[in-house]
Amino acid sequence: MRIVIAGGHGQIALRLERLLAARGDEVAGIIRHAEQGGDLREAGAEPILLDLESASVEEVAAHLQGADAAVFAAGAGPGSGAARKDTVDKGAAILFADAAVRAGVRRHVVVSSMGADPAHQGDDIFDVYLRAKGEADAYVLRLDALDSTILRPGMLTNDAGTGLVRLEAHTGRGAVPRDDVAAVLAELVDTPATAGLTLELVGGSAPVSVAVKSVAGN
Repeated sequence: MRIVIAGGHGQIALRLERLLAARGDEVAGIIRHAEQGGDLREAGAEPILLDLESASVEEVAAHLQGADAAVFAAGAGPGSGAARKDTVDKGAAILFADAAVRAGVRRHVVVSSMGADPAHQGDDIFDVYLRAKGEADAYVLRLDALDSTILRPGMLTNDAGTGLVRLEAHTGRGAVPRDDVAAVLAELVDTPATAGLTLELVGGSAPVSVAVKSVAGN
């Protein structure tokens, strides 16, 4: 498979690139800064230099041509203000989905956030973030031309992955290693039967492949 990842230099994305490349997939990651390219190459991914805050749908679609799946793992980051929650966490997610439609890429996976909700109330930065993510998720799921799965991990940690997770529509709050988030994403990319689902992810007792097969109805 050829898989294109938005936010290719993110902590989860780099882990995902390593997993996908190791299993023989062709992987490309979209990055904003040329100096990040070396880290992607080291992970086995081809860097694509493109700013999703200023790119057009056509420009993004050109890089998605021929891909079998698209993964949105970009984010404005914890140090960003409210404006960038709107331009990246919402705007770039919508742009990337529209570009996938334009390029004819059906399989689409989004890394969202637990608590994301377009109706979320509040004016703090994190409130704005949860609202932006929720609005983007809702938009993506309305696109009939995409087979989208929304993944909402709990509190992310840099602990070593255990390979054991809880993956359900509603898990309740909890932590999950980034290693395990990447492992679940790699499985989801290969499981279009999860299209249309919004899934929460925390640490648990089910092996990753079993957890994904379970939500896919297998």
